[in-house]
Parts: sequence; structure tokens; C-alpha cells
Amino acid sequence: MSSATLSRLRFSANQIAQNLAAMNPDKAVLATADHINKFWDPRMKARIFEDIQGEEGRSALSPVALAAIEYLAGGAEPKSQTRATEFNSVNEIGHSDAG
Repeated sequence: MSSATLSRLRFSANQIAQNLAAMNPDKAVLATADHINKFWDPRMKARIFEDIQGEEGRSALSPVALAAIEYLAGGAEPKSQTRATEFNSVNEIGHSDAG
């Protein structure tokens, strides 16, 4: 991936974390991790996991975004944290407004 793509991944992770910052910090970390886990392509996740191995990548992320990415990089899979990541079963109504 190009450095522009990496910059966008960092930006996106920080934006997700910022949008969920109204939760307490622990919940914001889990909700950010949940969102990234559910909606990011495996290549995107692999690239951001690689990026946090260096100081530049770590310092480019907010504390919540960094903690969420470290959580996922450690192999954890968070349970659904927000309605946006609760998906309906076939013919079920009422969870996510994403589809």
C-alpha cells in the first residue's frame, strides 16, 4: 500500500475513535475495535497492524484508536458494541441501519 493509503487508514481509525469518544474510554476502545474488525478489509487491518510496530505509526493514532488496533492485532475479536455492528439474520428486522 502507498503512504497515501496508510495516511488514510490512520485518519479513518482516528475518526472512528473520535466519533465513539462520548463513551467511556474502555467502551470507546472496544467500539472502535468492533467497527474496524467488522468493516475493514483484511488487507487494511494487516497494514495498520504492521504500521503500529513503528513509532511513527503509533504516534499518528489517538490513544483510543491505538488501543483498539493493538487489541485487534493481539488476536481479539470484540463482541458487537453498537447497533451499527449488530446485523440482522435473514428475514429479521430491527438491528443495523446499514442494510
